[in-house]
Amino acid sequence: MAEPASAPLLEINEAEVEIAAIRAQGAGGQNVNKVSSAIHLRFDVHASSLPEDVKERLLALHDSRITKAGVLVLKAQQHRTQEMNRLDAFLRLHELVNSVARPPKTRRATKPSYGSKQRLRVAKSQRSETKALRGRVNE
Repeated sequence: MAEPASAPLLEINEAEVEIAAIRAQGAGGQNVNKVSSAIHLRFDVHASSLPEDVKERLLALHDSRITKAGVLVLKAQQHRTQEMNRLDAFLRLHELVNSVARPPKTRRATKPSYGSKQRLRVAKSQRSETKALRGRVNE
């Protein structure tokens, strides 16, 4: 059974995302103290319009950016302008949501083949023989 090459892309409604401009941390001289160029993006997973199975997989991620209340918090401060940081935050949100868009493949248990069982037996007997020869020599 052939699967599609890419996961279905999910759209996130911008009305479901709360964005706040904050002052960036780190180096930047006087500019960093004057300009609120960093972006704090908050996305409530429970209240979103995502499909239920995607919500479950998103909340099941062991990600420190997801709060116990189910709110995803992203902070973007890599770029110098607010617009670039806003775009970066949205891209990261889309990447995270689309990473769980496709359900994981279910594992199907398989049996070892007859040949692999035979090879295992031969290898075990060889190891056993090697270890037996390591014992004390009696003359």
